[in-house]
Amino acid sequence: MVMSRILLITPPFTQLNTPYPATAYLKGFLNTLGIESRQADLSLEVILHLFSSSGLLDLFKEISTLQISLEDEMLKRIISLKEEYIATIDLAIAFLQGREPSLAHLICNGDFLPVAGVRPEEEDLEWAFGTMGIQDKARHIVTLYLEDISHLVAAVDAHFGFSRYAEQLGRSASSFDDLYNELLKPYTYVDRILIQKLEYWLSSYTFDWVALSVPFPGNLYSALRCGEYIKKKYPQIKVEIGGGFITTELRQLSDARLFLYCDYITLDDGELPLKQLLIGRESDYVRTYVLQGKDVVYVNNNSFSDIPMSKRGIPDYSGLLLDKYLSVIEMTNPMHSLWSNGRWNKLTLAHGCYWGKCAICDGSLDYIGRFEPLAAQEIVNRMVALISQTGERGFHFVDEAAPPALLKELALEIIRRKLVVVWWTNIRFEKSYTLDLCRLLKRSGCIAVSGGLEVASDRLLKLINKGVTVTQVAKVTDYFTQSGIMVHAYLMYGFPSETAQETIDSLEIVRQLFMNGLVQSGFWHRFAMTAHSPVGCYPEKYAVKITEKPFGGFARNDIDFVDTAGADHDLFSEGLRISLYNYMRGVGFELPLYKWFDIPVPRTTIPPTYIERLLDKSLDTIAKDGQRRLVWISKTLPWMRYYERTKKGKKVIVSEFIIMTSSESQVFRLKSEWGQWLLEHLRAVQFPHEEKLTLIDWEKDFRIQHGGSFDELLQSSLWKVLRENGLYFL
Repeated sequence: MVMSRILLITPPFTQLNTPYPATAYLKGFLNTLGIESRQADLSLEVILHLFSSSGLLDLFKEISTLQISLEDEMLKRIISLKEEYIATIDLAIAFLQGREPSLAHLICNGDFLPVAGVRPEEEDLEWAFGTMGIQDKARHIVTLYLEDISHLVAAVDAHFGFSRYAEQLGRSASSFDDLYNELLKPYTYVDRILIQKLEYWLSSYTFDWVALSVPFPGNLYSALRCGEYIKKKYPQIKVEIGGGFITTELRQLSDARLFLYCDYITLDDGELPLKQLLIGRESDYVRTYVLQGKDVVYVNNNSFSDIPMSKRGIPDYSGLLLDKYLSVIEMTNPMHSLWSNGRWNKLTLAHGCYWGKCAICDGSLDYIGRFEPLAAQEIVNRMVALISQTGERGFHFVDEAAPPALLKELALEIIRRKLVVVWWTNIRFEKSYTLDLCRLLKRSGCIAVSGGLEVASDRLLKLINKGVTVTQVAKVTDYFTQSGIMVHAYLMYGFPSETAQETIDSLEIVRQLFMNGLVQSGFWHRFAMTAHSPVGCYPEKYAVKITEKPFGGFARNDIDFVDTAGADHDLFSEGLRISLYNYMRGVGFELPLYKWFDIPVPRTTIPPTYIERLLDKSLDTIAKDGQRRLVWISKTLPWMRYYERTKKGKKVIVSEFIIMTSSESQVFRLKSEWGQWLLEHLRAVQFPHEEKLTLIDWEKDFRIQHGGSFDELLQSSLWKVLRENGLYFL
């Protein structure tokens, strides 16, 4: 293998609070090969330049130079408040970086930061953050302040968006024409800053390769600008482009013009293709587009096996400006706030999806279709290494759907090592998530899960092949909520053949889930048909007629279609959005559903207590499942206490069974022989050296030893406290 020096780049723009993990994953893998690499988050670097006092000075100069029309009232106000913005921007950024936390009081008072746009009412802020959540409230206010300034940036560069750039040019771009024509134009204002940051890296170090990650359509244009500059000024450097957008959109690429901006384009996981490129023999390339003459050729030597997850190394975030990321809160939606607030170490538990059958997902592609989990011990090893490397104990597991069996083993391993972490992930609301498993996940540090409820209709869930039912979703979300884990539901409307009645009934299910406190956050998505999903591959099975234009040789993923059997889905979008916003706030439950819509809608057929009747609040619904083993998770075992007391003139020995929790001791009168039996059996199943015993095993032994009614113990308040404080069925 040719020893090379590689620069890994995330181009503008991605989320502001934490690095997109692709470059860290690749750097970790390159470390295992002994290949020198550096990584640059140009997305963050450009934002930090734009939103600084020197950057704003430049921006206001650009505004005056361009003589931009000031008919827009917000622009007028920002420019009139120029000095206030320049004076406050550095402190505002420092606050979002966690360096000036005491500013929260000034920010929330309302007279520290200038205001150009509309601000939420104090009542809305109090609902979202409470009276004590001053840090988060201030983050939200500063985020709105930055969004005001972004209005000014957009006035000089129409491509600008907070977490995307020129996104419309990359989204569903069947032809490369629009992108190509835009790239022929002179640099925009943001382009000039981007190239300045890129030049710093290229002139400061010597590189043989630059690898550009394009996870989203909003990164594509700027990635090509980077590639264009490198190929003109540093022609000796090879440029490779890959990432999520490339993988899903460019699988039918034939337009050779793209190679004006790069040398190689790779699909799917980047580790093996990059390794094979470094070997240098074209016949050994894997999942790689190259230009041969005037033709785009796809080279894929399938004799090479993909790099196993366990051999890819630990993600390496070194070199990134980890203390410079901005914890913003753009929306008061609880899960969206979690997504954008705080610095999360990103890790993958398993490659692909363990279910992989949903009609709406790209199951035909490798990133979903090939399932390969890591071992729990290896995951925790990586968590420990990342804590040491980044100083952060928060983890976002970025799986398509985290496997419940692996989550259980992961939670046990975290507890076994006494590791203090906070984590959240995406799941399927499937029956494996018992109340005890949810409680275990909480104990290991889980704070939130998100999962696809999609269309809350059993007919449509079956058609989607989601593998869950509404009943199942209600029970699982209840278990998570009871355990103190926040639940976000991905909601979908407009699936082919969905009727107006099903849309309204789905909304009623959502209303009841929020009203019963089972879901705390949600978001309605309009169904989009992708080329690599079962719906896109076999539209005739789903009452769909494809209407897309002939392919233009560049990108293909989202497909235009007509639903030949369902409702006019566009009519419902605003009513669904407004109702959900109110349900998340805990209001509007009493309103009839038709009140949310400005069109006639059918009455719901769902009974008003449908979800409530599905719930079972008993902690022991699974207690006698012979397949689940008993585990005592608590660090402290109960103990017995004996003392004498006089009863009717006689001395008697009183035995008490004592359960010690972190906040109190609970005492129960218990026969001495029962107490000793229970202590012995709790000791036998104490984690992490527990014997594999089920409740059936306990019942058999109890009857042999004592011959009494085991149900008497199970129905006692003592048993309830044991279950609440450390006794799990797993």
